[in-house]
Amino acid sequence: MGMATGRGGRGRIGPWRALLPVVWVVAGVLFGTSASVSQGTDLRPGPADLADVIRGQTQRVEAQAKAVQQLRDQVDALTAEAAPGNRSVKKLQNQIDDLAPTVGTEAVTGPGISVTLDDAHRDAASLPEGYTADDIVVHQQDVQGVVNALWSGGAEAMMLMDQRVIATSAVRCVGNTLILQGRVYSPPFTIKAIGDVQGMQQALDTSQSVSIYREYVDLLGLGYQVDQSHLTFPAYEGSLELGHAQAAR
Repeated sequence: MGMATGRGGRGRIGPWRALLPVVWVVAGVLFGTSASVSQGTDLRPGPADLADVIRGQTQRVEAQAKAVQQLRDQVDALTAEAAPGNRSVKKLQNQIDDLAPTVGTEAVTGPGISVTLDDAHRDAASLPEGYTADDIVVHQQDVQGVVNALWSGGAEAMMLMDQRVIATSAVRCVGNTLILQGRVYSPPFTIKAIGDVQGMQQALDTSQSVSIYREYVDLLGLGYQVDQSHLTFPAYEGSLELGHAQAAR
């Protein structure tokens, strides 16, 4: 008689056949992991795949080199465009340098005139009838008259006392003291100018304000002295802006 085969008539299952489904499951997991890591490419590329990688890197390097060259070309173009601007700036700077001595922002030297005004060395009691102590001191209009005459006569640079002044510098007197850029001076007052010596001298001789002052020089003894010499002035250190101005009427 034959041996019974067990329920249902099936034969006995061997151990390897029982492990086969587990092997299939594990293989499926490995295949899935490999596909996920490689993202569709081989994990171990062969010689042909390495060549493709090198070609790709080479192309990227060439593209970057091309971009760098384009940027260099743009820099060169911008530099070329900026060159005319630089020439314009240099031209403007040359104009500034030419104007600096007249404006006052540069030290200057040259032939000039010095005018000194001083109070009369006498007391009020000695004055003729009809004159007062105000007539024997130097006033603001006297100093301003000399300054204006020198500018109109061709002064290119000017100093009042020990300060460089420009055409917009304000001259103020309080009593017989001079106030200039925050500093106070007592007479004698000296105004110096560099420029056309002959023209400045002629302007002093023909100025109405200076002529009136010179009448008091002869009559009451006010001081008035004019000298010509070679002068040197420092640069102007005050503001170049006009703080107060009013239209002439």
